[in-house]
Amino acid sequence: MRLPAELERRLTELFPRVRERERFIADTLRAALEGKPAPEEDQPTAIGGTLHLFTDGGSRGNPGQAAIACILEDPIEGKVLAEHAETIGVETNNVAEYKALIAGLGLAKKFQPNRLICHLDSELIVRQLNGEYRVKMPALKVFVDEVQSLAAELPDVVFLHIPREDNYRADSLVNRALDEEAKARKGTMPPRRPTPRPEPPQRKWEWE
Repeated sequence: MRLPAELERRLTELFPRVRERERFIADTLRAALEGKPAPEEDQPTAIGGTLHLFTDGGSRGNPGQAAIACILEDPIEGKVLAEHAETIGVETNNVAEYKALIAGLGLAKKFQPNRLICHLDSELIVRQLNGEYRVKMPALKVFVDEVQSLAAELPDVVFLHIPREDNYRADSLVNRALDEEAKARKGTMPPRRPTPRPEPPQRKWEWE
Protein backbone atom coordinates (compact mmCIF):
# COMPACT_ATOMS: atom_id res chain seq x y z
CA MET A 1 0.00 0.00 0.00
CA ARG A 2 1.44 3.35 -1.04
CA LEU A 3 1.56 6.15 1.54
CA PRO A 4 -0.27 9.41 0.83
CA ALA A 5 1.98 11.81 -1.09
CA GLU A 6 2.06 14.44 1.68
CA LEU A 7 2.94 11.88 4.37
CA GLU A 8 5.62 10.35 2.17
CA ARG A 9 7.13 13.78 1.56
CA ARG A 10 7.16 14.62 5.28
CA LEU A 11 8.83 11.31 6.17
CA THR A 12 11.47 11.90 3.51
CA GLU A 13 12.22 15.28 5.07
CA LEU A 14 12.43 13.89 8.59
CA PHE A 15 14.63 10.84 7.94
CA PRO A 16 17.95 12.74 7.60
CA ARG A 17 17.32 14.50 10.92
CA VAL A 18 16.32 11.27 12.68
CA ARG A 19 19.38 9.42 11.41
CA GLU A 20 21.66 12.24 12.52
CA ARG A 21 20.04 12.25 15.95
CA GLU A 22 20.52 8.48 16.31
CA ARG A 23 24.17 8.83 15.29
CA PHE A 24 24.72 11.53 17.93
CA ILE A 25 23.15 9.36 20.67
CA ALA A 26 25.31 6.38 19.65
CA ASP A 27 28.48 8.51 19.69
CA THR A 28 27.56 9.87 23.13
CA LEU A 29 27.09 6.36 24.56
CA ARG A 30 30.33 5.15 22.99
CA ALA A 31 32.24 8.09 24.47
CA ALA A 32 30.76 7.40 27.92
CA LEU A 33 31.77 3.72 27.77
CA GLU A 34 35.30 4.63 26.67
CA GLY A 35 35.62 7.38 29.29
CA LYS A 36 35.99 10.09 26.68
CA PRO A 37 34.33 13.56 26.62
CA ALA A 38 30.84 13.56 25.16
CA PRO A 39 30.65 14.95 21.61
CA GLU A 40 28.95 18.27 21.01
CA GLU A 41 25.66 18.07 19.17
CA ASP A 42 25.66 19.67 15.74
CA GLN A 43 23.48 22.66 15.06
CA PRO A 44 20.74 22.38 12.43
CA THR A 45 23.15 24.06 10.02
CA ALA A 46 25.00 20.75 9.71
CA ILE A 47 21.87 18.60 9.75
CA GLY A 48 19.72 20.37 7.19
CA GLY A 49 16.17 19.10 7.18
CA THR A 50 13.03 21.20 7.42
CA LEU A 51 12.57 24.23 9.67
CA HIS A 52 9.39 26.19 10.26
CA LEU A 53 9.23 29.98 10.28
CA PHE A 54 6.28 31.90 11.75
CA THR A 55 6.15 35.63 11.03
CA ASP A 56 3.71 38.43 11.73
CA GLY A 57 3.57 42.17 11.36
CA GLY A 58 0.96 44.72 12.27
CA SER A 59 0.28 48.39 12.82
CA ARG A 60 -2.11 50.25 15.06
CA GLY A 61 -3.77 52.69 12.72
CA ASN A 62 -2.77 51.30 9.28
CA PRO A 63 -0.64 53.25 8.83
CA GLY A 64 0.39 53.64 12.43
CA GLN A 65 2.96 52.49 14.94
CA ALA A 66 4.04 49.07 13.66
CA ALA A 67 6.01 46.06 14.85
CA ILE A 68 7.27 42.76 13.44
CA ALA A 69 8.01 39.32 14.89
CA CYS A 70 9.46 36.03 13.66
CA ILE A 71 9.88 32.63 15.29
CA LEU A 72 12.08 29.85 13.88
CA GLU A 73 11.28 26.30 15.00
CA ASP A 74 12.88 22.89 14.69
CA PRO A 75 10.01 20.38 14.24
CA ILE A 76 12.19 17.39 15.14
CA GLU A 77 13.37 18.75 18.47
CA GLY A 78 10.10 20.56 19.04
CA LYS A 79 11.85 23.72 20.17
CA VAL A 80 12.30 27.34 19.17
CA LEU A 81 15.70 27.93 17.60
CA ALA A 82 15.44 31.71 17.49
CA GLU A 83 12.90 34.50 17.72
CA HIS A 84 12.92 38.24 17.16
CA ALA A 85 10.53 41.16 17.62
CA GLU A 86 10.93 44.90 17.19
CA THR A 87 9.03 48.08 16.39
CA ILE A 88 9.60 49.64 12.97
CA GLY A 89 8.02 53.07 13.27
CA VAL A 90 4.95 54.15 11.32
CA GLU A 91 4.04 51.65 8.59
CA THR A 92 1.05 49.90 7.04
CA ASN A 93 0.02 46.35 7.92
CA ASN A 94 1.25 44.99 4.59
CA VAL A 95 4.66 46.60 4.87
CA ALA A 96 4.98 45.25 8.40
CA GLU A 97 4.10 41.75 7.18
CA TYR A 98 6.79 41.88 4.51
CA LYS A 99 9.40 43.30 6.87
CA ALA A 100 8.64 40.51 9.36
CA LEU A 101 9.17 37.88 6.67
CA ILE A 102 12.41 39.51 5.55
CA ALA A 103 13.69 39.48 9.13
CA GLY A 104 12.64 35.85 9.49
CA LEU A 105 14.41 34.77 6.30
CA GLY A 106 17.56 36.45 7.53
CA LEU A 107 17.22 34.56 10.79
CA ALA A 108 16.65 31.22 9.05
CA LYS A 109 19.62 31.72 6.73
CA LYS A 110 21.99 31.30 9.69
CA PHE A 111 20.72 27.73 10.17
CA GLN A 112 20.84 26.78 6.46
CA PRO A 113 17.82 24.43 6.37
CA ASN A 114 17.28 22.17 3.38
CA ARG A 115 13.66 23.30 3.40
CA LEU A 116 12.03 26.30 5.06
CA ILE A 117 8.27 26.47 5.48
CA CYS A 118 7.12 30.04 6.11
CA HIS A 119 3.79 30.40 7.91
CA LEU A 120 1.94 33.72 7.53
CA ASP A 121 -1.60 34.71 8.47
CA SER A 122 -1.77 37.30 5.67
CA GLU A 123 -3.42 35.61 2.70
CA LEU A 124 -2.63 38.61 0.49
CA ILE A 125 1.11 38.39 1.11
CA VAL A 126 1.19 34.62 0.56
CA ARG A 127 -0.75 34.85 -2.69
CA GLN A 128 1.48 37.65 -3.94
CA LEU A 129 4.63 35.66 -3.17
CA ASN A 130 3.20 32.54 -4.81
CA GLY A 131 2.34 34.50 -7.96
CA GLU A 132 -1.42 34.20 -7.53
CA TYR A 133 -1.95 37.94 -7.01
CA ARG A 134 -0.26 40.78 -8.83
CA VAL A 135 1.70 43.29 -6.78
CA LYS A 136 0.15 46.57 -7.89
CA MET A 137 1.81 48.95 -5.43
CA PRO A 138 5.41 49.87 -6.33
CA ALA A 139 6.19 50.33 -2.63
CA LEU A 140 5.39 46.67 -1.97
CA LYS A 141 7.23 45.45 -5.08
CA VAL A 142 10.51 46.42 -3.41
CA PHE A 143 9.77 44.09 -0.50
CA VAL A 144 8.64 41.26 -2.79
CA ASP A 145 11.95 41.46 -4.64
CA GLU A 146 13.89 41.38 -1.36
CA VAL A 147 11.94 38.34 -0.12
CA GLN A 148 12.55 36.50 -3.39
CA SER A 149 16.24 37.37 -3.27
CA LEU A 150 16.61 36.01 0.27
CA ALA A 151 14.55 32.92 -0.55
CA ALA A 152 16.82 32.18 -3.53
CA GLU A 153 19.75 31.80 -1.12
CA LEU A 154 18.09 28.75 0.46
CA PRO A 155 17.51 25.37 -1.26
CA ASP A 156 13.73 25.33 -0.86
CA VAL A 157 11.32 27.89 0.60
CA VAL A 158 7.55 27.48 0.84
CA PHE A 159 5.04 30.19 1.75
CA LEU A 160 1.89 28.95 3.48
CA HIS A 161 -1.19 30.82 4.67
CA ILE A 162 -2.41 29.82 8.12
CA PRO A 163 -5.36 31.00 10.24
CA ARG A 164 -4.61 33.90 12.56
CA GLU A 165 -5.23 31.75 15.64
CA ASP A 166 -2.46 29.38 14.52
CA ASN A 167 -0.02 32.30 14.47
CA TYR A 168 -0.84 33.53 17.97
CA ARG A 169 2.74 33.37 19.28
CA ALA A 170 4.15 35.68 16.63
CA ASP A 171 1.08 37.89 16.98
CA SER A 172 1.60 38.14 20.74
CA LEU A 173 5.23 39.20 20.20
CA VAL A 174 4.05 41.96 17.86
CA ASN A 175 1.52 43.24 20.38
CA ARG A 176 4.03 43.06 23.22
CA ALA A 177 6.52 45.13 21.23
CA LEU A 178 3.83 47.71 20.43
CA ASP A 179 2.69 47.84 24.06
CA GLU A 180 6.25 48.39 25.30
CA GLU A 181 6.81 51.08 22.67
CA ALA A 182 3.59 52.87 23.65
CA LYS A 183 4.53 52.66 27.33
CA ALA A 184 8.00 54.06 26.64
CA ARG A 185 6.62 56.94 24.58
CA LYS A 186 4.07 57.71 27.26
CA GLY A 187 6.82 57.83 29.89
CA THR A 188 8.81 60.42 27.92
CA MET A 189 5.87 62.75 27.31
CA PRO A 190 5.64 65.82 29.58
CA PRO A 191 2.73 65.72 32.02
CA ARG A 192 -0.38 67.46 30.81
CA ARG A 193 -1.12 70.72 32.53
CA PRO A 194 -4.66 71.15 33.79
CA THR A 195 -6.70 73.64 31.82
CA PRO A 196 -7.37 76.68 34.01
CA ARG A 197 -11.01 77.21 34.71
CA PRO A 198 -12.40 80.74 34.48
CA GLU A 199 -13.50 82.31 37.74
CA PRO A 200 -17.28 82.33 38.14
CA PRO A 201 -18.81 85.81 37.98
CA GLN A 202 -19.46 87.47 41.32
CA ARG A 203 -23.11 87.45 42.20
CA LYS A 204 -24.47 90.85 43.13
CA TRP A 205 -27.06 90.88 45.83
CA GLU A 206 -29.95 93.37 45.82
CA TRP A 207 -29.04 94.95 49.15
CA GLU A 208 -25.56 95.87 48.05
